[in-house]
Amino acid sequence: MIGQKKGILVFCLLWFCMCMTRAEKFVFTTAWTPQAEFAGYYVAKEKGFYKDVGLDVIIQSPTLTSSVYHRLETDECQAGMFSMISAIDIIANGTPLVNILQTSMNSSYLIVSRWGKNPMEEKGKRIAVYVSEPNYLAFIMSKKCQMNYEWVFFTGNVNVFLSGGVDLMSAVSYNEYLLLKQAGFDMPEKSVFRFKDHGYNIQENGVYVKRDYYDTHRDQLKRFAEASKKGWEWAALHPDQTLDIVMKYVRDAHVQTNRVIQKLMLEEILRLQLDPDSGRREFRVRPEMLKKACTLMQDFGTIDREVTYGELMGQTAKTTKTETTTKKAK
Repeated sequence: MIGQKKGILVFCLLWFCMCMTRAEKFVFTTAWTPQAEFAGYYVAKEKGFYKDVGLDVIIQSPTLTSSVYHRLETDECQAGMFSMISAIDIIANGTPLVNILQTSMNSSYLIVSRWGKNPMEEKGKRIAVYVSEPNYLAFIMSKKCQMNYEWVFFTGNVNVFLSGGVDLMSAVSYNEYLLLKQAGFDMPEKSVFRFKDHGYNIQENGVYVKRDYYDTHRDQLKRFAEASKKGWEWAALHPDQTLDIVMKYVRDAHVQTNRVIQKLMLEEILRLQLDPDSGRREFRVRPEMLKKACTLMQDFGTIDREVTYGELMGQTAKTTKTETTTKKAK
């Protein structure tokens, strides 16, 4: 009997070791430092959802000197997070990417006035915009509406705005906007320009891989996407436990934040994931939003061709850098 138990134990240990050996290493770079914006991925890792599908996922953060794009381009990671509009720019300018998971269904982008005024009435004023993220929508709106804003680049801290160093600030509803509220800054609704309410509702966070990698690792990427979805769905059902996981990542990275802000961020991120029509978490690219984004960027002059839905989803032949350069020359 004892020998039989030992045999079972040895078998279980061997099976466990084999499973660990078979786990495929997969490096994923988020859009920024650890925070509730990426909660679903942390959950998927901590709850074993990635391990269950045979993946050893490493979640890393970019820095100001090593961007998501740089890490993806140099094969330091297999997947990276980009806003839809950033991905369009990268693809249209010659680097084929494929969307394997879309989490954001709505734009979070805002412009806030320092002086309680309507941002559309502050032409020529100084506006703080992110140094780490292309500010396409702010640039497009400024040109389209002839706002002639004076651009001041910042890293994300709201102090330059609160001190009156600028008249306006670009923000997202799940981060800087919450920080301003926590600081007690008065923001009457007229002082907040919400892009989604003015014809600029473009999806944001999605997970992208290089087209060549997509073509050779489709099964692996499908498993990563499904496990990530499971992580987000679990997070929506267990917000308090999810915050415990988020705060672990925050502390390990020495990020200066607090649980109250992370709770509000998680609530807003989960709200932004709901499809505006169905009210459900659908994890899909909306073709009409993709087309709208391309039209805005073409009108602004950022890109000179449309990125199609089939191209973004890896369903059509890829366009190489050489082909893109040839098109521009013509």
